[in-house]
Amino acid sequence: MDLNTVTAVVAAPTRAAQATWRPGDAWLAGGTWLFSAPQPHLRRLIDLRGFDWPPFRIDAGGLEIAATCALARLGRIDPPAEWAAAPLIGQCRRALLGSFKVWNEATVGGNLCLSLPAGPMISLATALDGVCTLWRPDGGARQVAALDFVTGPQRNVLAPGELLRAVTLPAAALRCRTAFRRISLTPHGRSAALLIGRRSPDDGAFTLTVTAATVRPVRLAFPGLPGAAELLTALERAVPPWLYHHDVHGAPAWRRLMTVRFAEEIRAELARPREEGAR
Repeated sequence: MDLNTVTAVVAAPTRAAQATWRPGDAWLAGGTWLFSAPQPHLRRLIDLRGFDWPPFRIDAGGLEIAATCALARLGRIDPPAEWAAAPLIGQCRRALLGSFKVWNEATVGGNLCLSLPAGPMISLATALDGVCTLWRPDGGARQVAALDFVTGPQRNVLAPGELLRAVTLPAAALRCRTAFRRISLTPHGRSAALLIGRRSPDDGAFTLTVTAATVRPVRLAFPGLPGAAELLTALERAVPPWLYHHDVHGAPAWRRLMTVRFAEEIRAELARPREEGAR
């Protein structure tokens, strides 16, 4: 899509230049959504690739993923052996069913900031206790839990001029066993329900994250593995009918049924002992 209202592109942005943010500006990362539809309100694009951030960084604290990291680059992470949750990175990356062209351009930050219910990077970040680092126009920064970052379909906590710099996944969450379930109406369709379960190797604590089926991420946490009835009761309490998303990719009633089914499948999977040799 030719954005013919754009009259300027900032190719080499600086942190100080963030203070010049004005109506009509947009951050440009991969551009897979930005250039897919008319954007008549835009006048200037600020190309985040000019910051030249490393795509990711691994240290004792966990994994920091730059907002500009392309989805394809996630497949080249070499995780430590103790990160039992590492396969979840690939599972969520593949949940965005785009071509290799999309995977090489679409970014982690763009997926989070677009804030669609089906955004798989939202699923990954919320399931693993991700923390978003936001740069403010005044030169400061603030941190927001990924669970709280998305507030609704294409809505999030970013204020005008704020920028998502990175999302950090803590090592404690990456050491957990995980279970993944996803469904869409068609073989290559947008996710209609994506649930991730997580169980701590330290104390057996169980966490279930619901995305795609709901208008915003929902997480349930238990000190140990709940029983089937306990999980169902907690799920019904945490996700009332109005919280289920309704669009052409799935009706709320069907999304609820799949959410309930997947929640029990995940609980049962994580109740079994870890298989010998499995992550």
